[in-house]
Amino acid sequence: MNNERNIKLVLEYDGSGYHGWQRQAVSLSIQEVIESRLGVMLGKRVGVSASGRTDAGVHAKGQVVSFHTRTSLRAEEILKGLNSLLPADIVVLSAEEADESFHARFSAVSKVYEYHILNRPVPSALMRKYVWHVRRPLASEPMEECLERICGLNDFSAFMASGSRASSTERNMLRAELARPHPDRVKFTYEATGFLRHMVRNLTGTIVEVGKGKRTTRDFDRIVRSGDRKQAGMTAPGHGLYLISVNYEEAK
Repeated sequence: MNNERNIKLVLEYDGSGYHGWQRQAVSLSIQEVIESRLGVMLGKRVGVSASGRTDAGVHAKGQVVSFHTRTSLRAEEILKGLNSLLPADIVVLSAEEADESFHARFSAVSKVYEYHILNRPVPSALMRKYVWHVRRPLASEPMEECLERICGLNDFSAFMASGSRASSTERNMLRAELARPHPDRVKFTYEATGFLRHMVRNLTGTIVEVGKGKRTTRDFDRIVRSGDRKQAGMTAPGHGLYLISVNYEEAK
């Protein structure tokens, strides 16, 4: 019998047609598709672990998963075989054999997310599943001030999904930046050692309200200190969010 091996995959996917990463009782998930196709290829049911659970409609450019197998197939054969079986909206970008101690979630030291906004009066027919359309003009400076204030170790209770449970609500935000790659586009980038459920979407929804002038940076400070989800802004829609990469090297 072959020795058990630990395989690491990096995935890219369009989350539009899925109910998030995690298996669901009824709705189709990314995890279900990956595991079912792996089962076909390897002739045995395989369970995979992901770096994190993306929500319904959320996209990924660098989701990492790991699984154990006794197959004799080389990593590059797994990559080619799996891509031949997967639907067009899920792609394996890379496959490699990892150390036996590697775990897609528990070995991660930081993750990078981006949130994309189309900021103009009219929506886009082509980008409607990939950006959040915000009609009112957004002021960059106050939003940048908010992002600066959440860098470092903070309690993000106010931005955690209602009803969630976490052993700690403190997270170390390594990077929080705003860019305007095009006059009508806004991109938020967040890198942290970990994220609470809906944290990026709730942060973005609240900061956008500051950008609209509906709240001030002082209001934002008060919300952070309050730890109260009810005081924060709306949850930005999932389709504007992208998991960009997962870092397994020492965090800087």
